[in-house]
Amino acid sequence: MTTADRAAPAESPAAAWPALPLEGWQPTYDTVHLWTQMVGKTRLALSPMENHWWHVALYVTPRGLTSSPIPYGRRTFEVAFDFVDHLLAVRTSGGETRTLALEARPVADFYRDYLALLGSLDLDVHIWPHPSEMDDTIPFPDDRVHAAYDPDAAQRCWRVMVQIDRVMKRFRGQFIGKCSPVHFWWGGFDMACTRFSGRPAPRHPGGVPNLPDDVAVEAYSHECISAGWWPGGGPVAEPSFYAYAYPEPPGCPEAVVRPAAASYHPLLHEWVLPYNAVRTAPDPDAVLLDFLQSTYAAAADLGGWDRAALERDSG
Repeated sequence: MTTADRAAPAESPAAAWPALPLEGWQPTYDTVHLWTQMVGKTRLALSPMENHWWHVALYVTPRGLTSSPIPYGRRTFEVAFDFVDHLLAVRTSGGETRTLALEARPVADFYRDYLALLGSLDLDVHIWPHPSEMDDTIPFPDDRVHAAYDPDAAQRCWRVMVQIDRVMKRFRGQFIGKCSPVHFWWGGFDMACTRFSGRPAPRHPGGVPNLPDDVAVEAYSHECISAGWWPGGGPVAEPSFYAYAYPEPPGCPEAVVRPAAASYHPLLHEWVLPYNAVRTAPDPDAVLLDFLQSTYAAAADLGGWDRAALERDSG
């Protein structure tokens, strides 16, 4: 038997689902969030439009996050965060590779070096150099405030996303209607997967900080139920899973969802489950799947979705 034939060693739940208290890595989180926006905006600038902005998201990899292939004339290129070796790598279909170290440095310097790296590969990219969906509005070229990078914290965050990506793909496979990939949104720094009923939705009112209202209108053009995870902040201080419906049908605040640690947040209009309730459970996968399925079922039933036509047996 070769090494490739052997099963990978089992990883304990505690190691697979590491602790990630927001207060312990907030400066690094803020900096990495801005870095991911630069890469996401690169994909936005060059990729053909897809419904609900799916063409701008990033994706989890066995080493970090990737843009996936981005078209550039007759070439393509990929921008990938590597949180194992702590590098940003740009690889082209012509075989070239350039890297940039992930280390403590001001956002302004990282932005300058990132554009120079693209330019060294003859990739001329123009992006809107301002944060999106964030309260902070310092332009990238001027931001010398955010400059932290804790490699351990960044890697733990990525390891959390690896587990979420794996479990949410199981959940996604039970739905045969229109459904997004499991992807990473650099605007909110959250992972998400969104299911659709197939019916159009009322026009979204917008109002998201530093985001044009037309972006939200396109994102929520059709009825949907979305679930995901983010590292915390604002009205929810710690990392949490979330689920919500748009439009929200009457009865969601009173609906019974699982597990017991999940609750409805009246300000966010979302169900919220603390990440720690999942990571400390004997079977984190089962607890997360229970949350994803019970919140979807509650919203779909209250919203009158044709579940028989949209779902398949989990087997």
